This record gives sequence, structure tokens and C-alpha cells, in this order.
Amino acid sequence: MSGPVGGPAVGPAVGSSVEGMLEVFDVRPGTDHVYTGTSDGGNRRVVDGSQLLGQAIVAASKELPDHRVRSAHAVFARAVDDERPLRFDVDVAHRGRTFAAATVTVSQGDRRCATVDTLLDVPGGDVVRHAAALPPVGTPDDAVPFDMPMVGRELRLVGLSDPNDPDEVGPPVLDAWLRYRPIPGRDDLARALVAHYTGHLSISTTLRPHAGVGTAQAHEGLSTAVMTITVAFHDPVAWDDWLLYHHESTQVGGGMSYVRGQVFTGEGALIASFTQEGMIRRFADDPVVASLPVAARL
Repeated sequence: MSGPVGGPAVGPAVGSSVEGMLEVFDVRPGTDHVYTGTSDGGNRRVVDGSQLLGQAIVAASKELPDHRVRSAHAVFARAVDDERPLRFDVDVAHRGRTFAAATVTVSQGDRRCATVDTLLDVPGGDVVRHAAALPPVGTPDDAVPFDMPMVGRELRLVGLSDPNDPDEVGPPVLDAWLRYRPIPGRDDLARALVAHYTGHLSISTTLRPHAGVGTAQAHEGLSTAVMTITVAFHDPVAWDDWLLYHHESTQVGGGMSYVRGQVFTGEGALIASFTQEGMIRRFADDPVVASLPVAARL
């Protein structure tokens, strides 16, 4: 997904839901080392890369059930059509007592669309422990409700009302409070759900300091896409209410952006860190290219 859609909260969303997305994440075993799945593109034919990341996390977890996914690095090479089934091939490079590694290849038909390299482990006890502190952004009650099309997901933004607006300028930092209902009890689904939102606001964060440019222009004047996401989980990955997604864009240029982020519980526990590379480029001057239908881009 290139950036947020929606607007100031006006009522319940329809269509996509957290329950439905958890079902999408829960890929089904097929033949040896192969899993199959479907998609939820919302109101778009193109599937969010972060959905594929979540599904790959679950596929690796099912293939290596004695381990938990510690980190995952996804490269989204091709767009994915939400109307076609997905295939996840899991290639286990190592299956040890403590650590394991696997590459998940995501395909549609004969097209390889994405790869996800995963590191898994069996958690051990602390030798030492420290973690970054929750940023001083206030509470969810201080933030601005923003509507995104998913039943069961509540979103509140810190310090801005619309991340799509090209005229709403600020520093290259964006903080978002999220609350999910239901919260999954299964560890693999919880990690998939945490990973899912790492792809949603990074390009908006990058464009925020630049007046006249915003994700409202995505797929019209601007061509934007998430190209890679890396997420690292910090045990225990558990929460019972709000999560804070903290985004910081550290560089943009040459048509690519780089964002780093952290995920905290409302109590201040750091449960994940992530980075994202995004494409931000202008469409060709040729109006035919700029107006290609979605199906032609898949």
C-alpha cells in the first residue's frame, strides 16, 4: 500500500475487517512446504505488501512450529492482484535447536511477486535487557481520530488530522495509535497483525515536510509503492489495548524513501522495530501511461 486512505472518523468502516484479515493471514497448508492463501485488497485490486509479509510470517511459523519468527525482510518485486489466489513456497535453509531460517516465495500463477527472508528462534532468558522508551506523544485521547476502511481497527494520529493532505506540512515524523479488535491469541497471527501496519504510513511520513506533495496524489500525479519492509520482533509480543506506531523518515531522494519505526504497547513496552523503503516517482508525461487501469499494472 502506498499510503493511507480514508479521512476524519465519521462512523464505522464497511468491507474489510480485522477478523477477516486474520483469516487472510492464516494461510492453508497444501503440498509439502507449500501454503495457499487469498487477499483482501479493500477497495483496490492491488494487495498491500504488508499483507504478504504477514502471511509469510504465518507460513514460516507453520513450517517451523517449534520456533517463533524473530525477524523478516520482505522485497515486493511485483504487484499482486487481490482477485487471484496466492502460493507461498517455504524453503527452510536451517532448522536448529535454537535458530532456524527460511525464505518464503510468494507467487501468483507462474509469476514470483515477493520474497520474505525469515529468522526464527526459540526464546531464551535474559542476559541483559534494555529497550527504547515510548516517545512523549501523549495518550490516544489526545490524538485525532482518522477513519481507515477496516472494521475492528481504530486509528488516531498525533499532531495532524489528514496524512493524505499535501498542504498539511510538518516534520518527517508521524505517530499513530492503533487499537485492534479482536487481538489474536495465536503468537504467529499476533506478529502478522503487528507487521501489517508497518507498510501503511511510511510514505505519508516522508512526504509530510514537502508542501504541495501528499499521498492524495498517489497513483495519479505520483507513482508510489512499498518496495521493502524489514520487521524485528522483541519478545514478548503481547498487548491488550492500544499500540503506538512511531515513524521517522531519515532520507528521501532519487525516487526512493527510507523510514524507520518502532511499535510500542500503550504501557510503553517496545514489541517491534521496522524499516521500509518506498518508491516515490512522477508518472511519465505520457497521459496514456499515467491513466493505465489497475489491471494493466498487474
